[in-house]
Amino acid sequence: MDIVYIRDLRIDAVIGIYEWEQRIQQQISVNIEMGWDNRPAAGSDDIKDTLNYKEAANIVKALVAKSEFKLVEALAEHIAELLLEKMNIPWIRVTLGKPMAVTNSQEVGVSIERTREIK
Repeated sequence: MDIVYIRDLRIDAVIGIYEWEQRIQQQISVNIEMGWDNRPAAGSDDIKDTLNYKEAANIVKALVAKSEFKLVEALAEHIAELLLEKMNIPWIRVTLGKPMAVTNSQEVGVSIERTREIK
């Protein structure tokens, strides 16, 4: 399986467990790896055969804009579920980082992998 990725997508989000965090926006960093077969696109050289990473980024931005999660774990899970469904991909890894959430650290966060359930 090939991988289509988005690295260091910076988005302002309402996220955090503290009351003051629920009143402000903080920048998060989202990295996404999506399983995809790139052979059809490589053969046709046509965008209609690709996994549209711009569309994926817009889906994530729209989700974050309307959400107010307390935990990065919950937001990462929702991102994975939404992209698996909307982009019809078989596998995804979402890494979500919250810069400066811990004193003297650059970033903390989670990385999750999910697969689409075939029904």
